[in-house]
Amino acid sequence: ENPGRFVLLDVAEGEDVAGVLPSVLGCGEPEVAWRGGEVLVPRLRRMEPVEEPGLPPLDGGGTVLVTGGTGGIGAVVARHLVVEHGVRQLLLVSRRGLAAEGAEALRDELVELGASVTVAGCDVADRAAVEELLASVPSGHPLTAVIHAAGVGDSGLVGSLTSEQWDMVLRPKADGAWHLHELTRGLPLSAFVMFSSIGGSVAAAGQANYAAANVFLDGLAQHRRAEGLPATSVAFGLWSETGMGVMLGEVDRARLRRQGLLPLSAAEGLRAFDAALVSGAATVTASPVDTAALRTRRGEIPALLRGLVPASRRLSRETAGGGDAEGLKRRLAGLGPQERLDLLIDMVRGHVAVVLGHASADTVEADRNFNELGFDSLTAVELRNQLNAATGLRLPATLIFDYPTAQAAAGYLAAQLTDDTDTADPTLTEIDRLEQLLSSVSDDDRRRAVTVRLQSLLLKWTGGEPDSASVESRIGSSSAEEIFAFIDNELDLH
Repeated sequence: ENPGRFVLLDVAEGEDVAGVLPSVLGCGEPEVAWRGGEVLVPRLRRMEPVEEPGLPPLDGGGTVLVTGGTGGIGAVVARHLVVEHGVRQLLLVSRRGLAAEGAEALRDELVELGASVTVAGCDVADRAAVEELLASVPSGHPLTAVIHAAGVGDSGLVGSLTSEQWDMVLRPKADGAWHLHELTRGLPLSAFVMFSSIGGSVAAAGQANYAAANVFLDGLAQHRRAEGLPATSVAFGLWSETGMGVMLGEVDRARLRRQGLLPLSAAEGLRAFDAALVSGAATVTASPVDTAALRTRRGEIPALLRGLVPASRRLSRETAGGGDAEGLKRRLAGLGPQERLDLLIDMVRGHVAVVLGHASADTVEADRNFNELGFDSLTAVELRNQLNAATGLRLPATLIFDYPTAQAAAGYLAAQLTDDTDTADPTLTEIDRLEQLLSSVSDDDRRRAVTVRLQSLLLKWTGGEPDSASVESRIGSSSAEEIFAFIDNELDLH
């Protein structure tokens, strides 16, 4: 949500890094590890395919536990375990158990496929409930694998998330995984698979709590491997046909496509699940990546994905066509005040069209409020980030709320990018904002109250003393149009 604002330096115990801090802070990487004088940065790389991988060994005579197993991705995985892996003893867990929508039909379907299926209601964030659940596994078919696919989402920008939102997301994923880890530590499991998300590392804007929960799963997988226990955390991309992906609107899907992240079909997700089990890695990422979109994306490529796009292609994109911030400043320097403003308005409209998924900037009205165009808190942050990249500025997260139209935002950018105070006087810019705000007031009582305040302010501005009776009398005899025309004339807004 705030690219370029933070740098994370991972230092081994006892390392002295005082001398390298300036170079680390200026290297353009959001995350750096310092190990014995060597700088390391994280990158995703394509895994080499396993020759003749086959299917990973799952004990067909044992019980496989699947959390979140009655709906969404969990149900897809449960079918896969029975059909492709030959699992015959399934324990499907969700908070509502058989009362969950579709749970009975799923159980009956799996039974017809030859499996013995138990559907249990259990809150895996409750340790005592998990203990009771594990005690119910029949000794004749002991637990041999855990698939932890439970999870919920409750999105919001990091500064707006409440403690309730954190609890709602962390409990089923992180707490549930930890309880399963501790309570099965002494069992001879053949697999302990956790469904993580690429949102923990790349596409985390608006999902701070969900990202944290998934990164915990990745860390737990490493922890278990260090203890000699089986563990695989699979950071999946968006599943197109099930899970949280079905709840996303087209604007959100378009944003992921612009980031170079494509959705997974169910078949692709299941193939990735099998490949992760035989990979030998504690953590893997399973997501189709559109490298062509990465090469042409506006703004900086996320650090983790830079290894998938050749540096020469990235540099050519960043320096071509004056699309960089310095190029913009050079273009502005050769223009007059109104031409500069017009150029910036067109630039803002272009970025608005991209963020909202419009085919052309022509559909974006320069004087129309951003909230009327369809912006929410997440798209507001994306627009701010794109404008940061285009201008080289560090714009406030509240940009589109402080300057609620493309025209107002362009005026603010003009003031920041040039020394010409005639381009966008800060006082007039604030009045423009006020004008936009006033246009949204429709309640008659509010309009009268606001008008009284404005009239008093104008009298002070022009050197007169406000007289409440006179003000109220003048307001009472004037139409709304006359009052606003008076304000415009007095403030010279035309």
